[in-house]
Amino acid sequence: MKKVGIIMGSDSDLPVVEKAINTLEEYGVPFEVHVYSAHRTPEHSKEFAQNAILNGFGAIICAAGKAAHLAGAIAANTTLPVIGIPVKSSTLDGMDALLSTVQMPAGIPVATVAIDGAVNAALLSIQILAVSDVELAEKLAEARAKATEKVLAANEKIEEKFNK
Repeated sequence: MKKVGIIMGSDSDLPVVEKAINTLEEYGVPFEVHVYSAHRTPEHSKEFAQNAILNGFGAIICAAGKAAHLAGAIAANTTLPVIGIPVKSSTLDGMDALLSTVQMPAGIPVATVAIDGAVNAALLSIQILAVSDVELAEKLAEARAKATEKVLAANEKIEEKFNK
C-alpha cells in the first residue's frame, strides 16, 4: 500500500494534524509526518516533494496557517495529489490560510479542506489510495454504512420523541 505524507509548516500545527494521523491509523494507512516550511525550509520541502513518488507516497497532506504556501509549494514539485489543510491562526481566524491554500493557479491543483479539517484531509487521501486498493475501499464503505446507521438511529429517537 502507498503511504501518505503529512507535512506541517510548524510544530504548532500538530494539534490539528493529529486528527489526520489518528484517522489514517484507524484505516491502517501507513504515513510519515514532517515539519517543513515553505518559507523557512524551502529546499527540504522541495526535496521531499520531488522524491515522494520514489519514496512510496500516494498522496500528501499539507497543514499550514497564515500565508499557508506549503501545499502549493509541495504541489509545484510533485504530480501526486496534494491536500491542503488551512490552519486557524489568531490573526484572521484561518481565512488567510484558507485563501492562500485554495487559490492555486491553473496547472498546480491543491485539494483544500475546511479550516482545521484534518479528518477530511485524511479521508480524502484514503479515498485517493482506495482507487487502487479494494480492501481500503471496503473499509471506507463500512465506515460510511456505520455513519448512516448512527444518523438513522438518532433520527428514530427524535421521531419517537416529537412525532406523535
